[in-house]
Amino acid sequence: MSNGITVTLPDGKELVLDANATVFDVASEIGPGLAKAALAGRIEGELVDLRRPLGADCSLSIVTTKDELGGSIIRHSAEHVMADAVKRLFPSAQVDAGRTDHSEKFQYDFLVDEPFTPEDLERIEKEMNNILSEGAVFDREVMTRDQAEELFRGLGEELKLSRLGDIPADAEITIFRHGKFADLCRGPHVHNTKQIGAVKLTEASGTYFRGDENGPKLQRIYGTAFESKKALKSYLARLEEAKKRDHRRVGQDLGLFHMDPLAPGSPFYLPKGMTLYNELVSFVQDLYPKYGYDEILTPQLFRADLFKTSGHYDKFHDDMYWFEGSDVGEELGVKAMNCPGHCHLFSTGKRSYRELPVRWAEFSRLHRNERSGTLNGITRVRSFAQDDAHIYCEPDQVAQEIDSFFKMTAEIYDKLGVDGIEMAVSTRPDEFLGEPEDWDVAEKALIDAVERAGFKCNIKEGDAAFYAPKVEADFRDVLGRAWTLATIQIDMAMPGRFDLRYVGRDGELHQPAMLHRAILGSLERFIGIYIEHTGGDFPFWLSPIQVVILPISDRHQERAYELKAALASKRVRAEVDDRSETLGFRVREGQTQKIPLTLVIGDDEVERGTVSPRLRKSKQAMDAMSAEALVEALSISNAERRKSPFA
Repeated sequence: MSNGITVTLPDGKELVLDANATVFDVASEIGPGLAKAALAGRIEGELVDLRRPLGADCSLSIVTTKDELGGSIIRHSAEHVMADAVKRLFPSAQVDAGRTDHSEKFQYDFLVDEPFTPEDLERIEKEMNNILSEGAVFDREVMTRDQAEELFRGLGEELKLSRLGDIPADAEITIFRHGKFADLCRGPHVHNTKQIGAVKLTEASGTYFRGDENGPKLQRIYGTAFESKKALKSYLARLEEAKKRDHRRVGQDLGLFHMDPLAPGSPFYLPKGMTLYNELVSFVQDLYPKYGYDEILTPQLFRADLFKTSGHYDKFHDDMYWFEGSDVGEELGVKAMNCPGHCHLFSTGKRSYRELPVRWAEFSRLHRNERSGTLNGITRVRSFAQDDAHIYCEPDQVAQEIDSFFKMTAEIYDKLGVDGIEMAVSTRPDEFLGEPEDWDVAEKALIDAVERAGFKCNIKEGDAAFYAPKVEADFRDVLGRAWTLATIQIDMAMPGRFDLRYVGRDGELHQPAMLHRAILGSLERFIGIYIEHTGGDFPFWLSPIQVVILPISDRHQERAYELKAALASKRVRAEVDDRSETLGFRVREGQTQKIPLTLVIGDDEVERGTVSPRLRKSKQAMDAMSAEALVEALSISNAERRKSPFA
């Protein structure tokens, strides 16, 4: 074939096809089964639509529902089907934009005469199912700007004409059609609508065009889609479980924290929540001597000069809080991160290689001007603390410091029951500080460290902060949701911006390497994630109330309070529930409050000085044991931070 191209498949097999062949043509060449299952392709690792012409020799893999991205492609395609259904039922509706992240759901914004009602959503969902049964093929079409303008002007889609203006002049304009519906889109999409196995619309809400409150008021519809009804049913069950575990609900039910409109994005910690918070802080602090950290505390307020030096003034000015000082022309910033203060402190003294590495850790309140629409319970707040630390070391010490970070992270996560961690390295973004070659060296150092720690290293292209490549520890909770927890970064900018120096072994001045590291990250965010992961059923050592003591009657109360005092003397957190409720009610109340251990005190316990502990998830009490033995066992469990009181 004179004008043929060679396509290399994942197994190394090569196919020779016509130069105009598409990804779908390759799937069909491999076999009819794959063609039927194909959703998209990866050309040289780039996700592309099935209709994309190959054009040149390349490596190619076919994406199906078995691929992690398959669900996103199905939901993106269902998004278009939803817009089609709305246009069929509400012909005067104008279609705005969908969403870019289809990992769990899809959405579209519409300009309509009246807000959508629950009954409207039912009608739209029914119409979507009709469209799915039609099996219409998704077609990809490349247009000139004039052709696209003519298309959308003819359809009366004024919002689309505005969106068309956002596309750079030199960018390719692609339209996707199925049936009579057409929209601006880069894809990819499924081959035909029958590959969208099941859809569900979840809610509608109001929004504004381009987020401008002075602009047109739009209606947004959310939904989700999967390859089968079974997969959709499983997802909806997980969604229902997520509602039960919502940290805002559980946090309120367990009396951990309070959120108030008078302090948006700033939690009030209640006594039980403060216990949880302090136990986490103490846990990390107790490991500082083992891993060589010193704790410091830096000011809450700095003159703007500090953040101008660090680069945060230009990059994050709108995300910080600023006000005028008492001196003329003085501008003060509320601390939003610890690194500038740590760098300044390092620069205030003469440093020698003999004192490196310097490892400074700090728990202090930070404040960021998060937009009100992004706030979410305690997982996205304006006031928070981080288990933050910065390491200043010689360049050849970087590898061992990163290795130490992995060991400390593993130790902390093991005690918390956080497992199944995946590691990824975020590489430099389009805008960055420093030199590209320095970033290349730093990124390789991080990748090597991840692999030394025994992890497969995933790559997040362009996801790093502007000043440093980063290792991210990604954790999937019990609901399968991914969260980034621990991070470590090699800073490519701040040591130079602050002119940090140390006297080296040769007597000359050298610039230290700088690492940023966090293991829990934001404490508020971690607590929110951890509440939802555990459902509030915390490890014994971390539970705000560890033991509830239930006297059967008034004559047993004195012994109950004696036992509480004995436990408190060993720093075991206990409370007595002597309310005039039935014993069964109080037992259930302790279980509802997720208290790990229940002790019922009756005549036998008073006379014999024994207790028969009952674990929260057990229907039967354990064998009787002396109260002294119990107190000692629970004290040891706390000291060793055990997950269960009798592990």
